Amino acid sequence: MLKIKLTPTGKKHQIHYRIVVSEENSKLTGTPVATLGHFHPATNKVTINDEQLKHWLSRGAQPTLSTRRLLNL
Repeated sequence: MLKIKLTPTGKKHQIHYRIVVSEENSKLTGTPVATLGHFHPATNKVTINDEQLKHWLSRGAQPTLSTRRLLNL
């Protein structure tokens, strides 16, 4: 099953996240199927490609709880 989830990137105290589509049981830093956008928690800035998000949701990808809260789904 595909999941829409956050993967951490950046330095130790300057972390930011990529919003990706990947397999449910894959590693946190594993190779994603697709990258949908970015989230910067220091500025609370979310950038996401809405067309790709709708595409993956229609194909059955399920967002994780944290991603669902972040995207207000």
